[in-house]
Amino acid sequence: MRELQLPSYKEQSQKVKERFDRIKQRELILKVERLSKTFDSEKGPVLDNISFQTYRREFVSIIGPSGCGKSTMIRLIAGLEDIDSGKIIVNNKEISGPGIERGMVFQGYTLFPWLTVVENVMYGLLRKKMLRTEAKNCALNWVKIVGLEKYQDAYPSQLSGGMKQRVAIARSIATHPKMLLMDEPFSALDPQTRSKMQAYLLEIWKNVNISITFITHDIDEAIYLSDRIIVLKTDPGEIQEIIEVPVPRPRTPEQFLSPEFLATKKRLEELIHPKKDDDEVNHIIIPPDINENVL
Repeated sequence: MRELQLPSYKEQSQKVKERFDRIKQRELILKVERLSKTFDSEKGPVLDNISFQTYRREFVSIIGPSGCGKSTMIRLIAGLEDIDSGKIIVNNKEISGPGIERGMVFQGYTLFPWLTVVENVMYGLLRKKMLRTEAKNCALNWVKIVGLEKYQDAYPSQLSGGMKQRVAIARSIATHPKMLLMDEPFSALDPQTRSKMQAYLLEIWKNVNISITFITHDIDEAIYLSDRIIVLKTDPGEIQEIIEVPVPRPRTPEQFLSPEFLATKKRLEELIHPKKDDDEVNHIIIPPDINENVL
């Protein structure tokens, strides 16, 4: 069978080039400079000399093999971990801890179980000293935006996983942060719900003035959602490549089979799952006491 000939993942249509030109003319929201983090000095740095930047209303995903430091990086950007060396600058200010300019959505459903949907979304607004009536009206609007107005008085235990994550997203962006940080938010969902949540997120992002930094281990998800993809490697966690996704927007599931999508996927698989040498694959030692019938 003849191998499918794909374009280069670096090849962009005029429409895509113009989009990236517009993105790069916007103000910087996040600037990471020579960031390093070590948890165990004997094992060396988890992240080493990481530098990149993101722009207003840009969607950037971070992907890489297990242990490359993806979640550590986003926790550092969120201010939930201390930096060993380097700088993280958000909205022209160097960060030293959590801040209202950064919203965070975790992999787990971090909702308050004793609060209703609307009360969960109100939580950050009330902490900003907004009047309760105003906070409730604002929260109700966000609940409507994420399509949960029928469940505004429900408790988290009464919601599906996808619904809980929609509430978490609404709560995170209700306070109008500059950035939304998302740490594998859909990984615990079944494939059908995950696909729906990806579509919800793109629709919300299209209508909200916010930059998104998204951690994922799913190659298709990274391509489908992102403007750019930062690819990390392990030991230590360093940037291998930053890829400008050549797939045009608006995105649709049909694009998963487009030449641009498949070319980008091929490159990501080469970076994240490089082929092993024949010696590594073929030299498998079988203990002599294993029953031959099992083999």
